[in-house]
Amino acid sequence: QHVVTLIIRWLNPITKNIIYNLLKIGKMKLAIVTLLAGSAAAFQAPLMAVKAKKSFKKTKAAAPKQSSAGSPSADAWAAGSTSVALPWANAPATLDGSMLGDVGFDPLGFSTVPVGPWFNGFEGRNGKIGDLTWYREAELIHGRISQLAVVGFISPGLFGTLPGNEWTGLNAYSNTNPIEAFSQVPGLALLQIFLFASFLEVKRIGIIREEGANYTPGDLRIGQTGWNPFGLSYSPEEYQEKRLQELKHSRLAMLGVFGLWAQSLASGQGIVDQIGVAFIAPEYSSKAGYFLPAGI
Repeated sequence: QHVVTLIIRWLNPITKNIIYNLLKIGKMKLAIVTLLAGSAAAFQAPLMAVKAKKSFKKTKAAAPKQSSAGSPSADAWAAGSTSVALPWANAPATLDGSMLGDVGFDPLGFSTVPVGPWFNGFEGRNGKIGDLTWYREAELIHGRISQLAVVGFISPGLFGTLPGNEWTGLNAYSNTNPIEAFSQVPGLALLQIFLFASFLEVKRIGIIREEGANYTPGDLRIGQTGWNPFGLSYSPEEYQEKRLQELKHSRLAMLGVFGLWAQSLASGQGIVDQIGVAFIAPEYSSKAGYFLPAGI
C-alpha cells in the first residue's frame, strides 16, 4: 500500500483521481463479496447439519440385514477335513469319502461349485442327480477317452499302421506320430470316428434321461450291466473293485496322455521311436572318458 501511495504522488492530478476511484470501487466490491460469502456460509452450515441428520436417519433405516449363511463353496471348505491324498491340505466337506475312489483330492474346489443345468428340461438333471455325480461322470468319460488315446499313441510304433491304397494314398496311415498323422489321414476316416463318438454320446444321454436319479456314473450298459459279449459275472464286491480299477486307470491315463502329447509335439517323433533311442548307448560310451562329449 505504501508503494502504491508513493507512485501516485508522482502522477498528475487527473490520473490520481482515476486511480483513487478505482481503488474505492475495488474495496467496495471486495467488501460485498466478503459479506455475501459470510452470509452463505452462515446459512449453509445449519442447512448441511439438517441434511446430514436426515441422510443419517435414512441410511440407518435402509441398512440391509446381514446374513449369517455363506456361499455353498465357503460352507463346504469351512466344514472340511484333512485330505487323504494331500495330508498337508484340507478337503471340502463335499468329499466325505462316501463315493467310490474319493480320496479328498480337490485342491481347486470343483466339487463345491454346483453344476450348471446342461440337460435342462431332461429328466434326471433338474436337481435329481447330485452335482458330485456329474463330476464323476465327466471324470470317467475323459478317463476312458484318455485310455484309448494312450493306446493310439503307442500301438502304431509297436504293431505297425494300416495299409494305404491309391484312393486314400499309399502313405496315408504310415506316420507313427499321432499329432502329424491327424492331418494326413483321409477326412472320411476322421468322420467315422466322429460319428461313432456321437452315437455313444446320444446313447449316454438317453440312459441318463431314462434312469434319472438312479443313474450310475459311467454306466453305458456295456458289460455286466447290459450287453455282455465276454460273459462277465462279478460279485458285488468284485464289481466295485473293477470300477475302482477303471477309475484309477482313467486318472493315470489322463496324466499320461498329456505327457505323450507334449513329448510328441516337442520332438516330432512317435513315442516308440523315442523310447528305442533312449536305450541305445551313444558312440562315445565305448571310449575312455565316455562321460565327456566326443571331441573333448
